[in-house]
Amino acid sequence: MTRSWISDTPDEVEHPPVPLGLNRMAVPRVALVLSIGTVVVLISSTIWVGISAISFLDDLEANFGATDVEMLESEGRWIWEIALLLDTCSSREDDWEWPESLAEQDDGFLFPGELRCDWEHQGEGDAASVAVFNRGNETLSLVMEISGGGLVFAISDEEHLIINDLEPNGSVILEIDLIESITEREVSITATHVSVLQAQVRLDVNIFEGTEQKDVHVDYNDRVEVDYILWDADTDEQLDEGTLWVNAGNDPAYIDGFEWSAIGLDIDSDRGAAYPGIDTGTSHTTLLPPPLAYGNSDDHELRDSWLRFQLKVNRAPLSSG
Repeated sequence: MTRSWISDTPDEVEHPPVPLGLNRMAVPRVALVLSIGTVVVLISSTIWVGISAISFLDDLEANFGATDVEMLESEGRWIWEIALLLDTCSSREDDWEWPESLAEQDDGFLFPGELRCDWEHQGEGDAASVAVFNRGNETLSLVMEISGGGLVFAISDEEHLIINDLEPNGSVILEIDLIESITEREVSITATHVSVLQAQVRLDVNIFEGTEQKDVHVDYNDRVEVDYILWDADTDEQLDEGTLWVNAGNDPAYIDGFEWSAIGLDIDSDRGAAYPGIDTGTSHTTLLPPPLAYGNSDDHELRDSWLRFQLKVNRAPLSSG
């Protein structure tokens, strides 16, 4: 006797396989599974993004968090200053007079206010040095920005950069490079606190073309031979003179202000090969406040003195410029 649950018809005939594409329930099932999976992924991604955002904000708060604005001010000013090293500066808005004695100022600042400086350049590619001073008791992180065009910070090759963790009473010097041939133009260099955007100090620079255009411009780490004369900036007493080799902006043998004063000197393409018979180098004069001179040398007789350096380049090796 054949059992009722055994069929005489082969299974392949009685229950033929149904292709997935012809099964009307298969597509909805797959779509449903995919939809549920997509929702799960989206929810997980949202949670992950939210956690990451919170972590980022916590890190931002830790690094550039809420800053007490009063801690960034002293005597009605922000506690940092900007200056061009050239001895060509005056009051930016003509609202203060140049001190009769820079060394005898009785406040914590180097200059009575913001500066406006002149820069006579010797052609596209010329350079100059800008100093930023922290005159307060708080570590500073500042956004530096150049407005007006034609100039970039050499270290970033951009019109902006960030100075991180400038220590109290510390200073930093930056090279700026001329990337256009400018007849005359005024640009501004600002230093803005990273988390207090209204806390900003400004330096105006009037750039104009000099009568001598040179092929080689002294940049950071170029080794050059210079003649120098040193004066006390307040008394005009000549303190020293001589000739020496210096690595511009990077020479531990000398005070910071002197090595950075060499940046921006210029010479013809002969690089002084025929010197002293033929002299093609330029000269300029820089003004150095104590932090860039001997201010950190407690036992030095010039510790509180402002120095004025006149430098002239004589020779530059082929690796320079």
